[in-house]
Amino acid sequence: MSLTIVPLHPIERGQLNVMRARGAVMALVLIVPAIIAEVALADGLPVHGAIAGVALLTGIWLAVIAPPRRWRHWGYAFTGRELHVAHGWWTRVHTIVPVIRVQHIDVAQGPLERTFGVTRLMLHTAGTDQTVVTLPGITRGTAEEVRDAIRERIGSAA
Repeated sequence: MSLTIVPLHPIERGQLNVMRARGAVMALVLIVPAIIAEVALADGLPVHGAIAGVALLTGIWLAVIAPPRRWRHWGYAFTGRELHVAHGWWTRVHTIVPVIRVQHIDVAQGPLERTFGVTRLMLHTAGTDQTVVTLPGITRGTAEEVRDAIRERIGSAA
């Protein structure tokens, strides 16, 4: 039995902007309370700005540094018979979804995704573990092409 390596396509650059925007929101969730804590505890802190400084550095990581690193490690391929979705830097996850196992397909697009021109393709599969496989950061056209190809393949298998 030989293993065929499928070349993966990168996800769209618009997904990087989605990741940055989500990181910025998380940064604000950390920084605003940290500033409030700094002001409230100003007299009792041995080092002024320590809480807000740590929150600011964490926010920079979440909004500026981490998103490109995460974005570069996403890839996908659709062979007609299966969808490959790979992601992760520290722990690399490569999921292969045989088309014949797909039971339901969603094409979803939230406000941030619409703003940056990307879509999520979600495949619901038969089984108990990992029954939903999500491919973020592709164009709506690509998502619809894959969805239609899977739907046609499922229909011909019935």
